[in-house]
Amino acid sequence: MTRVAANPAEPSAAAAHFRHLLSVETDPADLRADMEDGEGGFLVLDVRAPEHYAAGHIPGAISLPAKDITAETTRDLPRGDVLVTYCWGPGCNGADKGALKLAELGFTVKKLIGGFQTWRWDRHPVETGTDQERG
Repeated sequence: MTRVAANPAEPSAAAAHFRHLLSVETDPADLRADMEDGEGGFLVLDVRAPEHYAAGHIPGAISLPAKDITAETTRDLPRGDVLVTYCWGPGCNGADKGALKLAELGFTVKKLIGGFQTWRWDRHPVETGTDQERG
């Protein structure tokens, strides 16, 4: 048997796996579509270092470095919204670390697949500056 066809998941197991992934991840296209449609119910958090946020970030994102996420720094974040974390890109686990801390603090979270790198590759808009820092 080929490597690709070896040990496939049963359809129900595969469905459960992908349903779970969709519950904790979103992609740049869906995020941008919701932003353009004026949808609410989510807040985007840039968990990179403040200097990277200042150099370029997703429009409307708040800067909250993963290392600075605590009960104190998150006290004013909206509890009813989904918090979407992102870092540099596929090789960075800062979004996972930030999402974990937020989930442990009781927030509903999703990670942006591909991070800022994929956001830029897809030619979505970027803002610069430090107006929306937190921490």
